[in-house]
Amino acid sequence: MEEIRRFVAASEGLQFQGRHRAEVYGWMEQVLVGQRYAIQGKAARGLLRRYMEKMTGLSRAQVTRLIARYMATGRVPVTEYRRHRFATQYTRSDAELLAQVDEAHGTLSGPATRRILEREHRVFGKAEFERLSAISVGHLYNLRKSARYRERLRTYTKTRPTAVAIGERRRPDPSGQPGFLRVDTVHQGDRPDAKGVYHINAVDEVTQWQIVVATPRIAESFLEPVLEQMLRQFPFRIQGFHSDNGSEFLNKTVARLLDKLRIGQTKSRPRHSNDNGLVETKNGSVIRKHLGYGYIDARGADRLNSFYRDFLNPYLNYHRPCAQPDVSIDDKGRKRIRYHRYQTPLETLLALHNPAQYLRTGLTPNALLRVAQAHSDTEAAMRMQQAKAKLFEQLRLSA
Repeated sequence: MEEIRRFVAASEGLQFQGRHRAEVYGWMEQVLVGQRYAIQGKAARGLLRRYMEKMTGLSRAQVTRLIARYMATGRVPVTEYRRHRFATQYTRSDAELLAQVDEAHGTLSGPATRRILEREHRVFGKAEFERLSAISVGHLYNLRKSARYRERLRTYTKTRPTAVAIGERRRPDPSGQPGFLRVDTVHQGDRPDAKGVYHINAVDEVTQWQIVVATPRIAESFLEPVLEQMLRQFPFRIQGFHSDNGSEFLNKTVARLLDKLRIGQTKSRPRHSNDNGLVETKNGSVIRKHLGYGYIDARGADRLNSFYRDFLNPYLNYHRPCAQPDVSIDDKGRKRIRYHRYQTPLETLLALHNPAQYLRTGLTPNALLRVAQAHSDTEAAMRMQQAKAKLFEQLRLSA
């Protein structure tokens, strides 16, 4: 102890430091045992503490803690730090399953994807979706960030090139009844030597039931049979037809067709950009998402119509959840719109009071349900994606 006292006094300006923690803790244990720290008096203990601080470079508080550990156990062990981790609830297979669903549906929003996962388990009885059916929207986005999800998901980046007295000018008021359509056209681009195909997009305002058709031209002679085909694909009676002020819809041919079917025709008002906002959003989230911005020759209109009729339109209306608005009036009389409900257009249609009264003659709600239950949501999406890949291959070969 006398040698330790002289050493501490003589090394006042010197600093020592151990190379690693195991070496420092082992040396401290040797000193504490060799100097019989447990039976020493207060002065000797203080000297040993200063000696260990000098030799190890540790702080006074850390040395005190290690000495207390030695007094309690007779050892100065190295404690391996282990960061606290929450139990993993969702497995790698869940991340792969979510990636498969997103790949099939085109990575919808979190609430819409959560609704699909819930329907896969509860409606279609898929056992593998049991854990994912209860996932929160926030955790769904976290799972999309996982390494396994990113490895599994395949994404495709589409090329983006530089992109009348007929009809009453007013906003339609469906009053909660289906059959009031919002209609718009989407052009698939031109080439110097050829015209691109046109898509006609029609969305019901109340149920968001959506029908897409294609036409090689928007001239009146081409448009009339395509519109008749489009209107026949809706399961309910059509009562209103609302479009922008484009000449493809505001002409005598279309007016005569709608008048024959006893369908009211309205058009957007100036300086009211939201009059046709619903179908404009569907142009981007459906048509551009699935068909992209690249050129498609007008000669492919028939193939597109077959794909729309057999695969895309059934998928959109029976298996793809849409955000349904809940409208309320606050204390100041302002209209507030919130989106908490995610339902397929069929679910929204069947949720109306006595939906059978709106359906076409000979069509029943059970008939629509049988079509919806023929495939699960993700199975229908995968069938649609496979048909789309085949369609693009056919269009490429015929170009």
